[in-house]
Amino acid sequence: MMKFRVNLRGFMATRYPLTLVMRSVTRTASFSSSSRAKWECGISMVQGASRGIGLEFVKQLLEKDDKGHVVATCRNPSRAKGLHDLQNKFAERLSILPLDVTVESTIEESAKSIREKYGSLNLLINASGILSIPDVLQPETTLSKVQKSSLLFAYEVNAVGPILVIKHMWPLLKIGGGSGTERDVAVIANLSARVGSIGDNRLGGWHSYRASKTALNQLTKTISVELERKKDPIACILLHPGTVDTDLSRPFQRNVAKDKLFTKEFSAQKLLHIINNVKSSDNGKFFAWDGQEIPW
Repeated sequence: MMKFRVNLRGFMATRYPLTLVMRSVTRTASFSSSSRAKWECGISMVQGASRGIGLEFVKQLLEKDDKGHVVATCRNPSRAKGLHDLQNKFAERLSILPLDVTVESTIEESAKSIREKYGSLNLLINASGILSIPDVLQPETTLSKVQKSSLLFAYEVNAVGPILVIKHMWPLLKIGGGSGTERDVAVIANLSARVGSIGDNRLGGWHSYRASKTALNQLTKTISVELERKKDPIACILLHPGTVDTDLSRPFQRNVAKDKLFTKEFSAQKLLHIINNVKSSDNGKFFAWDGQEIPW
Protein backbone atom coordinates (compact mmCIF):
# COMPACT_ATOMS: atom_id res chain seq x y z
CA MET A 1 0.00 0.00 0.00
CA MET A 2 2.87 2.40 0.86
CA LYS A 3 4.43 1.71 -2.52
CA PHE A 4 1.20 2.67 -4.25
CA ARG A 5 1.08 5.97 -2.36
CA VAL A 6 4.68 6.79 -3.22
CA ASN A 7 4.08 6.08 -6.90
CA LEU A 8 0.87 8.07 -6.95
CA ARG A 9 2.10 11.11 -5.09
CA GLY A 10 5.71 11.07 -6.15
CA PHE A 11 5.34 10.31 -9.84
CA MET A 12 1.78 10.59 -11.04
CA ALA A 13 0.85 13.64 -9.02
CA THR A 14 3.84 15.59 -10.30
CA ARG A 15 2.80 14.98 -13.91
CA TYR A 16 -0.99 14.67 -13.88
CA PRO A 17 -3.75 16.27 -11.78
CA LEU A 18 -5.00 13.89 -9.10
CA THR A 19 -8.56 14.19 -10.41
CA LEU A 20 -7.43 12.93 -13.83
CA VAL A 21 -5.67 9.95 -12.27
CA MET A 22 -8.73 9.03 -10.22
CA ARG A 23 -10.99 9.31 -13.27
CA SER A 24 -8.69 6.93 -15.11
CA VAL A 25 -8.76 4.46 -12.22
CA THR A 26 -12.54 4.72 -12.04
CA ARG A 27 -12.94 4.11 -15.77
CA THR A 28 -10.65 1.09 -15.58
CA ALA A 29 -12.56 -0.38 -12.64
CA SER A 30 -15.87 0.33 -14.37
CA PHE A 31 -14.71 -1.32 -17.60
CA SER A 32 -13.41 -4.37 -15.75
CA SER A 33 -16.67 -4.71 -13.83
CA SER A 34 -18.72 -4.32 -17.00
CA SER A 35 -16.60 -6.81 -18.91
CA ARG A 36 -16.83 -9.30 -16.05
CA ALA A 37 -20.61 -8.98 -15.94
CA LYS A 38 -20.90 -9.53 -19.67
CA TRP A 39 -18.56 -12.50 -19.50
CA GLU A 40 -20.53 -14.14 -16.72
CA CYS A 41 -23.58 -14.00 -18.99
CA GLY A 42 -21.66 -15.78 -21.75
CA ILE A 43 -20.80 -14.49 -25.24
CA SER A 44 -21.28 -17.02 -28.05
CA MET A 45 -20.56 -16.60 -31.74
CA VAL A 46 -22.17 -18.67 -34.49
CA GLN A 47 -20.56 -18.33 -37.90
CA GLY A 48 -22.84 -19.39 -40.77
CA ALA A 49 -26.02 -18.48 -38.89
CA SER A 50 -28.49 -17.38 -41.55
CA ARG A 51 -30.29 -20.72 -41.94
CA GLY A 52 -30.26 -24.44 -41.21
CA ILE A 53 -28.45 -25.74 -38.19
CA GLY A 54 -26.50 -22.49 -37.75
CA LEU A 55 -29.73 -20.54 -37.29
CA GLU A 56 -31.00 -23.22 -34.92
CA PHE A 57 -27.84 -22.90 -32.81
CA VAL A 58 -28.54 -19.17 -32.43
CA LYS A 59 -32.16 -19.82 -31.51
CA GLN A 60 -31.39 -22.43 -28.87
CA LEU A 61 -28.51 -20.45 -27.37
CA LEU A 62 -30.84 -17.50 -26.87
CA GLU A 63 -33.76 -19.54 -25.58
CA LYS A 64 -31.87 -21.80 -23.19
CA ASP A 65 -29.82 -19.07 -21.48
CA ASP A 66 -31.90 -15.99 -20.72
CA LYS A 67 -28.79 -13.91 -19.95
CA GLY A 68 -26.34 -15.01 -22.61
CA HIS A 69 -25.45 -12.92 -25.65
CA VAL A 70 -25.05 -14.28 -29.18
CA VAL A 71 -23.16 -12.88 -32.16
CA ALA A 72 -24.55 -14.33 -35.39
CA THR A 73 -22.60 -13.90 -38.63
CA CYS A 74 -23.48 -14.60 -42.24
CA ARG A 75 -22.66 -13.34 -45.73
CA ASN A 76 -25.80 -11.26 -46.27
CA PRO A 77 -27.44 -10.13 -43.00
CA SER A 78 -30.03 -8.06 -44.87
CA ARG A 79 -31.45 -11.27 -46.38
CA ALA A 80 -31.31 -13.34 -43.17
CA LYS A 81 -35.00 -13.24 -42.27
CA GLY A 82 -34.69 -15.92 -39.59
CA LEU A 83 -32.04 -13.92 -37.76
CA HIS A 84 -34.03 -10.71 -37.93
CA ASP A 85 -37.07 -12.53 -36.52
CA LEU A 86 -34.91 -13.61 -33.59
CA GLN A 87 -33.52 -10.11 -33.19
CA ASN A 88 -37.04 -8.75 -32.84
CA LYS A 89 -37.53 -11.16 -29.95
CA PHE A 90 -34.07 -10.91 -28.36
CA ALA A 91 -33.09 -7.37 -29.30
CA GLU A 92 -30.67 -6.78 -26.40
CA ARG A 93 -28.90 -10.14 -26.65
CA LEU A 94 -28.39 -10.77 -30.37
CA SER A 95 -25.92 -9.02 -32.65
CA ILE A 96 -25.84 -9.74 -36.39
CA LEU A 97 -22.62 -9.10 -38.32
CA PRO A 98 -21.59 -9.61 -41.96
CA LEU A 99 -18.92 -12.27 -42.47
CA ASP A 100 -17.97 -14.12 -45.64
CA VAL A 101 -15.50 -16.94 -44.97
CA THR A 102 -14.01 -16.46 -48.45
CA VAL A 103 -13.17 -12.79 -47.74
CA GLU A 104 -10.72 -12.49 -44.86
CA SER A 105 -11.25 -8.74 -44.41
CA THR A 106 -14.87 -9.40 -43.36
CA ILE A 107 -13.62 -11.83 -40.71
CA GLU A 108 -11.22 -9.19 -39.39
CA GLU A 109 -14.01 -6.60 -39.25
CA SER A 110 -16.27 -8.97 -37.31
CA ALA A 111 -13.50 -9.69 -34.80
CA LYS A 112 -12.94 -5.95 -34.35
CA SER A 113 -16.67 -5.35 -33.76
CA ILE A 114 -16.87 -8.16 -31.20
CA ARG A 115 -13.79 -6.91 -29.37
CA GLU A 116 -15.18 -3.38 -29.16
CA LYS A 117 -18.65 -4.40 -28.00
CA TYR A 118 -18.00 -7.46 -25.81
CA GLY A 119 -14.26 -7.74 -25.24
CA SER A 120 -14.26 -11.55 -25.30
CA LEU A 121 -15.96 -14.77 -26.41
CA ASN A 122 -16.47 -18.05 -24.60
CA LEU A 123 -17.88 -20.05 -27.52
CA LEU A 124 -17.24 -20.06 -31.25
CA ILE A 125 -19.27 -22.36 -33.52
CA ASN A 126 -18.23 -22.61 -37.17
CA ALA A 127 -21.41 -23.88 -38.83
CA SER A 128 -21.05 -22.85 -42.47
CA GLY A 129 -20.40 -25.40 -45.19
CA ILE A 130 -21.23 -26.33 -48.78
CA LEU A 131 -22.08 -29.65 -50.38
CA SER A 132 -23.72 -28.68 -53.65
CA ILE A 133 -24.64 -25.60 -55.66
CA PRO A 134 -26.69 -25.98 -58.88
CA ASP A 135 -24.48 -25.62 -61.96
CA VAL A 136 -21.46 -24.93 -59.76
CA LEU A 137 -20.75 -27.80 -57.38
CA GLN A 138 -22.12 -31.35 -57.26
CA PRO A 139 -20.93 -34.31 -55.15
CA GLU A 140 -18.83 -36.59 -57.32
CA THR A 141 -20.05 -40.20 -57.39
CA THR A 142 -17.05 -41.25 -59.47
CA LEU A 143 -13.49 -40.11 -60.11
CA SER A 144 -14.35 -39.14 -63.70
CA LYS A 145 -16.57 -36.33 -62.40
CA VAL A 146 -13.90 -34.70 -60.23
CA GLN A 147 -13.08 -31.12 -61.21
CA LYS A 148 -10.30 -28.90 -59.96
CA SER A 149 -12.69 -25.97 -59.46
CA SER A 150 -15.00 -28.06 -57.24
CA LEU A 151 -12.12 -29.32 -55.11
CA LEU A 152 -10.73 -25.84 -54.56
CA PHE A 153 -14.13 -24.23 -53.89
CA ALA A 154 -15.14 -26.87 -51.32
CA TYR A 155 -11.74 -26.59 -49.65
CA GLU A 156 -11.96 -22.79 -49.47
CA VAL A 157 -15.39 -22.77 -47.82
CA ASN A 158 -15.32 -25.93 -45.71
CA ALA A 159 -11.71 -25.89 -44.51
CA VAL A 160 -9.91 -22.60 -45.10
CA GLY A 161 -12.81 -20.35 -44.05
CA PRO A 162 -13.38 -21.80 -40.56
CA ILE A 163 -9.66 -21.77 -39.82
CA LEU A 164 -9.36 -18.10 -40.75
CA VAL A 165 -12.31 -17.36 -38.45
CA ILE A 166 -10.48 -19.12 -35.61
CA LYS A 167 -7.29 -17.21 -36.42
CA HIS A 168 -9.00 -13.85 -35.92
CA MET A 169 -11.28 -14.84 -33.02
CA TRP A 170 -8.58 -16.68 -31.06
CA PRO A 171 -7.35 -13.56 -29.19
CA LEU A 172 -10.91 -13.09 -27.87
CA LEU A 173 -11.21 -16.67 -26.60
CA LYS A 174 -9.07 -16.34 -23.51
CA ILE A 175 -11.60 -16.97 -20.74
CA GLY A 176 -13.53 -20.18 -20.11
CA GLY A 177 -16.96 -20.88 -18.68
CA GLY A 178 -20.19 -18.97 -19.10
CA SER A 179 -23.62 -19.38 -17.57
CA GLY A 180 -25.66 -22.44 -18.48
CA THR A 181 -22.60 -24.64 -19.00
CA GLU A 182 -20.40 -27.02 -17.03
CA ARG A 183 -17.24 -25.82 -18.74
CA ASP A 184 -14.07 -24.39 -17.32
CA VAL A 185 -12.70 -23.66 -20.79
CA ALA A 186 -13.75 -21.64 -23.81
CA VAL A 187 -14.80 -23.79 -26.79
CA ILE A 188 -14.23 -23.73 -30.52
CA ALA A 189 -16.60 -26.16 -32.24
CA ASN A 190 -16.21 -26.84 -35.96
CA LEU A 191 -19.01 -28.65 -37.75
CA SER A 192 -17.43 -31.46 -39.70
CA ALA A 193 -18.98 -34.69 -41.06
CA ARG A 194 -18.45 -38.40 -40.61
CA VAL A 195 -17.58 -38.66 -44.30
CA GLY A 196 -14.46 -36.63 -43.50
CA SER A 197 -13.11 -39.54 -41.47
CA ILE A 198 -10.44 -41.47 -43.39
CA GLY A 199 -10.79 -44.46 -41.08
CA ASP A 200 -14.57 -44.56 -41.58
CA ASN A 201 -14.48 -44.23 -45.39
CA ARG A 202 -15.91 -47.43 -46.84
CA LEU A 203 -18.08 -46.15 -49.69
CA GLY A 204 -15.81 -43.70 -51.53
CA GLY A 205 -17.20 -40.94 -53.71
CA TRP A 206 -18.09 -37.41 -52.62
CA HIS A 207 -14.49 -36.46 -53.28
CA SER A 208 -14.63 -32.68 -52.80
CA TYR A 209 -16.84 -32.76 -49.72
CA ARG A 210 -14.95 -35.62 -48.07
CA ALA A 211 -11.55 -34.11 -48.75
CA SER A 212 -12.53 -30.63 -47.55
CA LYS A 213 -13.95 -32.00 -44.29
CA THR A 214 -10.85 -34.17 -43.82
CA ALA A 215 -8.76 -31.03 -44.27
CA LEU A 216 -10.92 -29.24 -41.68
CA ASN A 217 -10.34 -32.15 -39.28
CA GLN A 218 -6.57 -32.00 -39.69
CA LEU A 219 -6.43 -28.22 -39.36
CA THR A 220 -8.62 -28.33 -36.25
CA LYS A 221 -6.48 -31.05 -34.72
CA THR A 222 -3.35 -29.03 -35.44
CA ILE A 223 -4.87 -25.97 -33.76
CA SER A 224 -5.78 -28.05 -30.72
CA VAL A 225 -2.16 -29.15 -30.35
CA GLU A 226 -1.00 -25.53 -30.43
CA LEU A 227 -3.64 -24.50 -27.86
CA GLU A 228 -2.47 -27.26 -25.53
CA ARG A 229 1.18 -26.37 -25.98
CA LYS A 230 0.49 -22.73 -25.16
CA LYS A 231 -1.73 -23.75 -22.23
CA ASP A 232 -4.61 -21.66 -23.53
CA PRO A 233 -7.85 -22.42 -21.65
CA ILE A 234 -9.61 -23.37 -24.91
CA ALA A 235 -10.88 -26.71 -26.19
CA CYS A 236 -11.08 -27.04 -29.97
CA ILE A 237 -13.40 -29.85 -31.10
CA LEU A 238 -15.06 -31.25 -34.20
CA LEU A 239 -18.72 -32.22 -34.38
CA HIS A 240 -20.70 -34.47 -36.73
CA PRO A 241 -24.37 -33.40 -36.66
CA GLY A 242 -25.72 -36.48 -38.40
CA THR A 243 -27.80 -36.17 -41.56
CA VAL A 244 -29.93 -33.13 -40.84
CA ASP A 245 -33.01 -32.07 -42.79
CA THR A 246 -31.65 -28.79 -44.17
CA ASP A 247 -31.10 -27.21 -47.58
CA LEU A 248 -27.61 -28.71 -47.65
CA SER A 249 -28.76 -32.33 -47.45
CA ARG A 250 -32.23 -32.09 -49.03
CA PRO A 251 -31.18 -33.11 -52.58
CA PHE A 252 -29.54 -36.27 -51.18
CA GLN A 253 -32.08 -37.59 -48.67
CA ARG A 254 -33.73 -40.22 -50.85
CA ASN A 255 -31.78 -43.15 -49.44
CA VAL A 256 -31.62 -41.91 -45.85
CA ALA A 257 -33.69 -43.96 -43.39
CA LYS A 258 -36.34 -41.92 -41.57
CA ASP A 259 -34.80 -42.60 -38.17
CA LYS A 260 -31.43 -41.38 -39.48
CA LEU A 261 -32.72 -38.08 -40.82
CA PHE A 262 -32.68 -35.59 -37.97
CA THR A 263 -34.49 -32.32 -37.54
CA LYS A 264 -32.24 -29.32 -37.05
CA GLU A 265 -33.80 -28.84 -33.61
CA PHE A 266 -32.78 -32.34 -32.53
CA SER A 267 -29.25 -32.13 -33.93
CA ALA A 268 -28.52 -28.67 -32.49
CA GLN A 269 -29.81 -29.76 -29.08
CA LYS A 270 -27.54 -32.82 -29.07
CA LEU A 271 -24.49 -30.86 -30.19
CA LEU A 272 -25.05 -28.08 -27.66
CA HIS A 273 -25.22 -30.70 -24.93
CA ILE A 274 -21.76 -31.88 -25.99
CA ILE A 275 -20.44 -28.31 -26.21
CA ASN A 276 -21.81 -27.30 -22.81
CA ASN A 277 -20.10 -30.25 -21.12
CA VAL A 278 -16.72 -30.04 -22.84
CA LYS A 279 -13.68 -30.52 -20.62
CA SER A 280 -10.11 -29.49 -21.30
CA SER A 281 -9.30 -33.15 -21.93
CA ASP A 282 -11.68 -33.11 -24.93
CA ASN A 283 -9.43 -30.69 -26.82
CA GLY A 284 -8.74 -32.07 -30.30
CA LYS A 285 -11.49 -34.72 -30.31
CA PHE A 286 -14.04 -35.52 -33.03
CA PHE A 287 -17.55 -36.24 -31.72
CA ALA A 288 -20.73 -37.50 -33.35
CA TRP A 289 -24.09 -36.06 -32.34
CA ASP A 290 -24.56 -38.86 -29.77
CA GLY A 291 -21.28 -38.10 -28.00
CA GLN A 292 -19.35 -41.02 -29.49
CA GLU A 293 -15.86 -40.30 -30.78
CA ILE A 294 -15.28 -40.74 -34.52
CA PRO A 295 -12.00 -42.23 -35.82
CA TRP A 296 -9.78 -39.94 -37.84
